[in-house]
Amino acid sequence: MRLDALIEAILFCSSEPVSVSKLSQALEVPPEQIEEAVSALDELYAGRGIFIQKVAGGLRIATRPEYGEIISQAFTRKIPVALSKGALETLAVVAYCQPVTRRDIQSIRGVNPDASLETLLEKGLIKELGRKNTLGRPKLYGTTDEFLKKASLISLSDLPPIESLKDEAGSGDTAD
Repeated sequence: MRLDALIEAILFCSSEPVSVSKLSQALEVPPEQIEEAVSALDELYAGRGIFIQKVAGGLRIATRPEYGEIISQAFTRKIPVALSKGALETLAVVAYCQPVTRRDIQSIRGVNPDASLETLLEKGLIKELGRKNTLGRPKLYGTTDEFLKKASLISLSDLPPIESLKDEAGSGDTAD
C-alpha cells in the first residue's frame, strides 16, 4: 500500500490532529518517511480546497481558509456558542497573560472569574500550571493543547497581536 494514501486515510478519519510520531509508530516507518509522504500530499493538494494543517503538535486535513466564507454559506445551520461571553473573555486573558492567577484575571476583567475558570477547566481549554511563589500561593492558569486545537493554532505565538484586537474593538460600533 502507498504510504501517502495510508496517511491521508488516517488523517481524514481522525477528529483530532495526529502526530508524526504516532503515524510513524502505527505505520511502522521512520518519521522521515512520514514527513516525505506528507510533503507529497502537500504537493498533491496545491491549488485544491484542502491541505494538511500542522496544529498543536500534529497533522490534520483542513479546508483552506480562503474558502471559509463559502463553506459557511453552504452550511446554514448555526452551531451554538459553547462558551459564554465571560468565559471567552477569561480565556483571552489566560491566553495572552499566562501564567496568570485568578486575582490577575479578576483585576483585568473587573468581575469574579470563578465560574468561567471552572467552565474552562471542565472543557480542558485551560489547566493549572502550578502555584505562584507569593503569599497564599495562588494557582497559576495557562492554556492547553486542546485550546490550541480548538483555536487552530500551532503555538501561542500564532495568536493575533493584542494591539490588533484593541484596534478592532475600538473601531466597532459602541452604541447599544
